[in-house]
Amino acid sequence: MQPKNDKKTIRAWAMFDWANSAYNLVITSTIFPAFYVAITTNKANGDRVTFFGKSFVNTALSDYVLAAAYMVIVLLLPILTSIADYRGSKKIFMKCFTWLGALSCCGLFFFDASRLELGMICFGLAAIGYSGGFVFYNSYLPQIATPDMQDSVSAKGFSYGYIGSVILQIICFVFVLSPKTFGLTGISSAQLSFLLVGIWWISFAYIPFTILPKGAPNAQTHHTHLIKGGFIELSNVWRQVKQMPLLKRFLPAFFFYSVGVQTVMLVAASFGAKVLNLPAPNLIATILIIQLVAIGGANLMAKLSQKYGNVPVLAGVVVIWIFVCVAAYFIATAMEFYFLAALVGLVMGGIQSLSRSTYSKYLEQDIPDTASFFSFYDVTEKLAIVGGMFSFGFVEELTGSMRNSALMLSVFFVAGLVLLISLYKREKA
Repeated sequence: MQPKNDKKTIRAWAMFDWANSAYNLVITSTIFPAFYVAITTNKANGDRVTFFGKSFVNTALSDYVLAAAYMVIVLLLPILTSIADYRGSKKIFMKCFTWLGALSCCGLFFFDASRLELGMICFGLAAIGYSGGFVFYNSYLPQIATPDMQDSVSAKGFSYGYIGSVILQIICFVFVLSPKTFGLTGISSAQLSFLLVGIWWISFAYIPFTILPKGAPNAQTHHTHLIKGGFIELSNVWRQVKQMPLLKRFLPAFFFYSVGVQTVMLVAASFGAKVLNLPAPNLIATILIIQLVAIGGANLMAKLSQKYGNVPVLAGVVVIWIFVCVAAYFIATAMEFYFLAALVGLVMGGIQSLSRSTYSKYLEQDIPDTASFFSFYDVTEKLAIVGGMFSFGFVEELTGSMRNSALMLSVFFVAGLVLLISLYKREKA
């Protein structure tokens, strides 16, 4: 049995975040959305594309694909958690999802306007690979670190992920900003970026694959069928949640405002490219700034929560998100988009970190297996992504405008705000 808190093991574990965070920044947040909008918009068909014989608005189709990918993860997550908890074969599955994600990103190298089906399939599979790999990555934490070290080790993983993704993003940014310098076109520079993400992802992932322990069961016995076990575990968690009055009120609030938060983060670049016709370099620079602002925002929200409490700060942040959605409906210039993006960055990191810590605080301290409760939390968040992405795409197709979709998201934030106010009243009662 490998000893916990081993520095070499912890560094190797953090390198997995370094490896796969490039996907999240380059593929879902910056270069791919701008590239996709550019190659699927033309004078002949406008913004409509044909996918396996059915016509869609281009950005609505990408929203549907992401929603479907996260729905797959929602269905797989309980099974994956059961495997990670009981079988000790987490590294094998971690490798499988990493290869799936990395190869899918490499497959995007061949994506162009004539290969829409290939591009969308690779786009969806990359999302599944990214999310699935993280399930097993997270499950290593209690195996490699003692409880008193888990916060700092977790923070190390986040830091490595941020640094690694920004480094590759800057490399890709150079190709996209000045493609002729390297003998490339605007399209081929984006395709090269997708290939680099896949190579970066699988190459650096082999550091943790080589050094991390094989994996050990977290439970002494497992008498339930593997497929059923995870779902039974989640249902047991739900029964316990219903006995916790504060947690029972927090989860619905978290679900509704997460619909808005996760969707805004995933569609921001597409919105800028399609609604305001912003060039890819501007979008990439904007997202990089958002990443920097988000770190400061997370620290600011943490300090405010110490003074005013988690729920009041969360409610205040949700009010800002409502403003963001309403303002997105009216913005008309690039400068207005950049201001709104900076505001998103300020509240993006804060609401995610505060939500997770609030959930943790509401858990009863004598619960023996917190992993199953955080699996429940992850399922709630992924379902929010499914609902948000599908709703955003559906409203755009129905009304013909992403502005209407952005305005629609404010409804979810308002519902979350009402539930947070109810939670605050119950907390003070």
